Amino acid sequence: MRQTSVIARRVAAASVSLVVAAGAAACGPEDNDAKSTGGDAQPHKGGTLSVLNAQPQEDFDPARLYTSGGGNVPSLVFRTLTTRNRENGAAGAKVVPDLATDTGRPSKDATVWTYTLKEGLKYEDGTPITSADIKYGIERSFAPELSGGAPYLRDWLVGAAGYQGPYKDKKGLAAIETPDSRTIVFHLNKPEGEFPFLATQTQFAPVPKSKDTGTKYEEHPVSSGPYKVVKNENDGEHLVLERNPHWSAATDAERKAYPDRIDVRSGLDSSVINQRLSASQGADAAAVTTDTNLGPAELAKVSGDKALAARVGTGHFGYTNYIAFNPKVKPFDNPKVRQAIAYAVDRSSVVNAAGGSALAEPATTFLPNQKSFGYTPYDPFPAGASGNAAKARELLGEAGYKNGLTVTLTHSNSKDFETSPEIATALQDALKKAGITVKLQGLEENDYKSKIHDVKSEPGFFLAHWGADWPSGGPFLAPIFDGRQIVKDGANFNTGQLNDKSVNAEIDAINKLTDLDAAARRWGALDKKIGEQALTVPLFHPVYKRLYGKDVKNIVISDWTGVLDISQVAVK
Repeated sequence: MRQTSVIARRVAAASVSLVVAAGAAACGPEDNDAKSTGGDAQPHKGGTLSVLNAQPQEDFDPARLYTSGGGNVPSLVFRTLTTRNRENGAAGAKVVPDLATDTGRPSKDATVWTYTLKEGLKYEDGTPITSADIKYGIERSFAPELSGGAPYLRDWLVGAAGYQGPYKDKKGLAAIETPDSRTIVFHLNKPEGEFPFLATQTQFAPVPKSKDTGTKYEEHPVSSGPYKVVKNENDGEHLVLERNPHWSAATDAERKAYPDRIDVRSGLDSSVINQRLSASQGADAAAVTTDTNLGPAELAKVSGDKALAARVGTGHFGYTNYIAFNPKVKPFDNPKVRQAIAYAVDRSSVVNAAGGSALAEPATTFLPNQKSFGYTPYDPFPAGASGNAAKARELLGEAGYKNGLTVTLTHSNSKDFETSPEIATALQDALKKAGITVKLQGLEENDYKSKIHDVKSEPGFFLAHWGADWPSGGPFLAPIFDGRQIVKDGANFNTGQLNDKSVNAEIDAINKLTDLDAAARRWGALDKKIGEQALTVPLFHPVYKRLYGKDVKNIVISDWTGVLDISQVAVK
């Protein structure tokens, strides 16, 4: 998962900013447990669920959506080979079967993955879902006119790098075999023990070739899930879903599908969304949001009202806000300078700048503090909650800067409480105590992204953040620290430009593991090894607080998404 603005469209329910985000998972909900129903009444079928969002559900085509675990609203229409476990907390970070009978059967070296579809699967028109439909759905995601989805398959599938989709190449992908209507086999270029996680992406949703209308398919995609699209206005600004009569709960253990109708309205101001959810009047009493968090001021107001506070869902997503260094730029080529800054950071002030401890948790590890990522507690530069200015000055002296130094910190001007002026100013104040004068370079969002993601213009010292495509250390560490993923002519995310053969080799070795618990332990050890190089300074992991209407029941918030799971919700 890429940086904040991109994640918003990719995860379709994976939180990214502390004020407005688009819904995705560390320690589970604090205000809700596995028995929470949002009220005394037991969940039941019926009624209309309203969804109030800031961002429209654009590109409602399984090929074009970049989702984690199938997304939130998309997962109501598109079923995939596997999906996320729809449970609270850590249990929700597991991958489970969806259309398939299991999470996949790997070959000995994890280069071949075989799936068998469940019996009795049907589309909204009653026709059967076949393995050929899943193959075709994946193939059409390679078409240039349907770009936007996860890029992994182009890299992972044998012979897929130059494939242009079925509209231009009728032969299709030989790397995907369908020996019969219920079996599908994937042949990979290299071992990928986490293929079951990838199979949760909407590119693995079945698409009947006879119903494919190309770029217009998003207007009425054929449903394989519990709901079908009956209205899609202004490219997802107003989306109305109603029951798919041919969906069977007997084949779907994950989605509860309680409401009869789901009405999604977007383009709303975040403050308006929270006001409406707070008032909970009329249809808004049965409303949720999949992309808008409570900000610091709003949370303070809500916290003072017991009734409102009881309607706040708390969750975590695999996401880290951090300082990034470019060691090719002086003085950050000197490890002692980077270490000095790590010691000087006052995480208490940073957390306060991010909205306080209710909205941010201090971080000393790059991996989020969740077991599924392989979280291994460590702090290579222990400075306590408020920093160690004396140790920082000592290191600066050893680096040849006994009289201090002046540096420039690049940040975004967006009011996102992550890479914004509030965080930059908190760091400026802390580093000053260590003799480091920080000049702030605030850029508009587009300029900021262009500058930090281009190796030719990347500054030496800047704010960054990263979120995971699924709850594992792989999609967290590899894009940032695998030297083979350095992009010299395009968007680069290996900000430290690390190309360490031992790190690259360990990434390959972990990717071969199909025992995900064993892989997680290895990811945690690798995180610690890389962290000691001070190429980044982890600052905090965000916490997501979202209101829901007073008539909304059955609140489930997993450590995969960190937000209310719309597939579990019931309305009064």
